[in-house]
Amino acid sequence: MAGRTQDALYAEIDLELSWSEDELPQVERTKHVHSLHPYLGKFVPQLVEVFLNRYFTPGACIYDPFVGSGTTLVEANVFGADAIGCDISAFNSLLSRVKTARYSLGELELVLRGTLEEARRQVSSEPVRATPWLSRWYAPRALAELLAYRAAAEHLTPPYDDVAKVILSRAARSARLTTHFDLDFPRSPTTGPYYCMKHKRECRPVEEAWKFLVRYTADTVRRLREFAEIRRDRTVAVLHSDSRTVRLPARPTGVITSPPYPGLIDYHEQHRYAYELLGLIDRRDEEIGAASSGRSRSALKGYTDAMSAAFGGTVSQLSTDTWVLIVVNDSQNLYPAILDNAGLVMEERITRHVNRRTGRRAGEFFEDVLLCRTA
Repeated sequence: MAGRTQDALYAEIDLELSWSEDELPQVERTKHVHSLHPYLGKFVPQLVEVFLNRYFTPGACIYDPFVGSGTTLVEANVFGADAIGCDISAFNSLLSRVKTARYSLGELELVLRGTLEEARRQVSSEPVRATPWLSRWYAPRALAELLAYRAAAEHLTPPYDDVAKVILSRAARSARLTTHFDLDFPRSPTTGPYYCMKHKRECRPVEEAWKFLVRYTADTVRRLREFAEIRRDRTVAVLHSDSRTVRLPARPTGVITSPPYPGLIDYHEQHRYAYELLGLIDRRDEEIGAASSGRSRSALKGYTDAMSAAFGGTVSQLSTDTWVLIVVNDSQNLYPAILDNAGLVMEERITRHVNRRTGRRAGEFFEDVLLCRTA
């Protein structure tokens, strides 16, 4: 992609993989469990659906070494394939497990409603003890409600405990002391009135979490029910591990993934509230391509080496002549070397235009779809 003008990019795009808002509205991109929790940087499920139908058959085993929010796993299951996902992020692994686990849905709904009721009884008007980060980012009432829900959910057993954690995390994201238009990466708490670019009027930061806990409990149950109607009886495994060194429980017959782009997003920091509230293991020092690393020459070399190791480790556990489909913004033109180092042969490189309707993001955005095979 490096060196090409915008006009040249438009001339090269694959229209079958580039959808406008009218062709692919947000409600379809965020259907059922795909929108169980906000996640910046995921690819649209329809892209995975196209790949599955073009290159694989039901009964395959699809691997995603950078599972993120679990898009590949969900779509592989609907397609009728087994799926394995790996991620260094404990939050990503949690979210992917919740999206793909099987539930007794009636029991799940009763358990979650009971958790809400128990939390309501536990909310205290007394000052609560919390980490400095939590005390800084939440109003006292909101923090008391979040901690009461956490305490109420501590006695839950798998898989219901994980569902409650995702609900708590989603509520915590919405209840922070920040502006309505900057929920992705707020730099500092907002404690007073501000002009809201989203609502075009003066707003105040929220001071409660309860309404979000109630709302997201209902929404989570609804989304899991919708997915249960179309999910297939296939195996899904989520591994909280490093894709450079992980040993897979089965041999995949294909790979579909969208790895982190160099110097763009800090995936651990994106969900800092979840790590603080849930006590998740923080492995940000092992994150590949984190924004905090920047895009210096040494950072790009580190990214190239790390991705070469990750894809090399993946290839070592695949059969020959296996499709490996990679969606990435390769503006630095790093992937020819990465693929060569990993033992992958690129059959085709497709450019797609990305619909960026949501979020305050200016400018056009393009992605590369790298169609590769193992040698």
